[in-house]
Parts: sequence; C-alpha cells; structure tokens
Amino acid sequence: MPLSQLEVIQEGLDGMHAMLDRAVPDMTADQWNARPAGDGVSAFFSLWHYVRTEDNIVNWVVHRRPTVWLDGEWDQCFGLHRTSQGTGMTKEEADAVLLNDVDAWLTYQQGVWVVTREWVSSLTEDDLPKEIVIRPTPPMSIWQALTGMLLYHGYRHVGEVEHARGLLGLGGLTI
Repeated sequence: MPLSQLEVIQEGLDGMHAMLDRAVPDMTADQWNARPAGDGVSAFFSLWHYVRTEDNIVNWVVHRRPTVWLDGEWDQCFGLHRTSQGTGMTKEEADAVLLNDVDAWLTYQQGVWVVTREWVSSLTEDDLPKEIVIRPTPPMSIWQALTGMLLYHGYRHVGEVEHARGLLGLGGLTI
C-alpha cells in the first residue's frame, strides 16, 4: 500500500534524525569543530544550523511558542547566540559556532525531534496546503515547509556531516 504524504514526511524525518543521532556521539567536540581547508564550515555549524532551523520552524513559526533552544536555555549551555540559527552569518561568525558538550547537544537535538514528531503526527492531509511564513522566504504551504525547509534542507546538511566524517576518516552514516 502506498504511503500517504504525511507518512512520507514522517519516515523521511525519522530516517534523517536517526542518522544525525548516530553521528553525534560518534564524534568528539574537536572533530565536530574541525573546519576543512578554505572557506568551509565545521560539521557542527551545519548540524547546529539545521537543528536550530527545525526548532525555529516547528516551535516559533508554526506554534508561536518558545523554541526548545530557549526553553532549555541551551544558548547559555553552549555559549551560542540566543536566537540566531546561522542564516546570513559571516565566515567569522560561523567559525565562532563551536560545540563544547557532545552529550548536552544530543539531549537538545533529541528534544527538537520529539516536538517535530508530535507536530507532524498531529497534522492531517487537509493541513498541508495551509500557508505559513518562514522569514526570509516567501509564504509557502506547510507541505512545502516540510519538504523543502525540513527534509531536503536537512538531508543536505546530513551530507555535509557525512563529508566531514569522511575527511576525518570516520566513514559515512549509511554504510
């Protein structure tokens, strides 16, 4: 039997979240913070940016409630910006985004996954065409936000994490 649109989204998010959950404890903070030669960003910057984006979209944009980041005072735990998630940062600002506690990060990350799963499981097919605004992008449907801003965007950052792992000799997440 074919999957519904919501089942496709949930299975895609579950798979991505599982890969990122496997990656986090498998790397040290120094490995997460390592930057490739040239203008690249660290694997942690890519991870932080994506998880913060998902947290912002699900909690702030959709529900108009504080993010997991702010509720848990994770900004203070990690010494990172209170509201930024990286969009528009300069290289110097991105280079300053550093992981100081791998276990704490995993706790924050998994807290975001729980809230996202609860939201997606509460949706119906009738909710998917409803419009939301995720600044700085134009208005989009919930379906477009789930596919473009969460799934496609998230898997792109999983690829960056896998590439960084390869450069460090750690191997991929799927093989």
